[in-house]
Amino acid sequence: DRLFAEKGYDGTSMRDVALAAGVNKALVFYYFDNKDSLFETVLANYYAQHREALTLGMDPSGALQPQLHQLVDRYLDFIADNHRYARLIQHQVAAGGAQRSAITRGLAELLEWMVQAMGPLGRLEGHLAAKHLYLTISGAVVNYFTYGPMIAEAWGTDPLSEAAVAERKAHIHWLMDVLLDALSREADKTGS
Repeated sequence: DRLFAEKGYDGTSMRDVALAAGVNKALVFYYFDNKDSLFETVLANYYAQHREALTLGMDPSGALQPQLHQLVDRYLDFIADNHRYARLIQHQVAAGGAQRSAITRGLAELLEWMVQAMGPLGRLEGHLAAKHLYLTISGAVVNYFTYGPMIAEAWGTDPLSEAAVAERKAHIHWLMDVLLDALSREADKTGS
């Protein structure tokens, strides 16, 4: 994943992978038929870890607001520990990479998870749909780390410091509260 994130899919060879792993290229091909299968495995592992982090952030027996706060905290911590995946995925999307179908599958699974996690507020369509909430949360979390190096230069601070991440969490908690208030008001209006 480090090589794919640093060099992109097209810039990474199976030879590069073998050198980084300290093994011969034949061993890499023994476990992975080709670069596509290796990349799909990297993405599958990422999305599995991603879902696990989000699932650990939700407790279906509790109120939605504290659950979303915990979800944001887990999500930020997960992306902070795995920020190269954001670059890897965004590079593939921007470049129209061959692995877009694997990314699409991962996103579909995460969206389905979000609809279920939202319970009665998890609408499927419209401007308050769970898919938009997921993209809002994801964008608020992932872009912070994607732009991290530029944030450091522009703001003169380390965006990955404990204090900066805590500040980001507090901001996204506020954002979730605003969104939940709007969802609740809308649900009250429509009786759903």
